[in-house]
Amino acid sequence: MYVKRNETGQIVQAAREPSAECREFVPPCAPDLQAFMAEDEEFEGIDLSKTDLAFIRVLEDLLEVLMDKGVISFTDLPEPAQQKVMERQSLRQRLNSVDLMGEEDDGGII
Repeated sequence: MYVKRNETGQIVQAAREPSAECREFVPPCAPDLQAFMAEDEEFEGIDLSKTDLAFIRVLEDLLEVLMDKGVISFTDLPEPAQQKVMERQSLRQRLNSVDLMGEEDDGGII
C-alpha cells in the first residue's frame, strides 16, 4: 500500500497504487497501516492474519511452479528459507500419507 502521512507521521490516506498524494510504500502488515485501516469503515472487521495460512499455501505452490519451470532453483533461496521449505514439504508429505495403509480394500497391504 502507498500512504500519505500528516505532520506528526500518522497515516491519513492509503492507496493500492502510488499517486501524487500517496508516495510512501508501506507493507500491508505494518502496524500503523493496520491501525489506520481498522479506523476506516471499509476495512472494519478485516483481519489480515486470517488470510495468512491460505496465502502461505499460494506462495508454496508458486515457489514449486517456479522451480519446476527452472526460473529459480532451490539453492537460490537463502539457507533459512531452504530449511523452512523442506520442513513444510516434509510435514505435508507426512500429513498426506497418514492414512494410506488404511485406504486399501485388501486389508492395508500394499
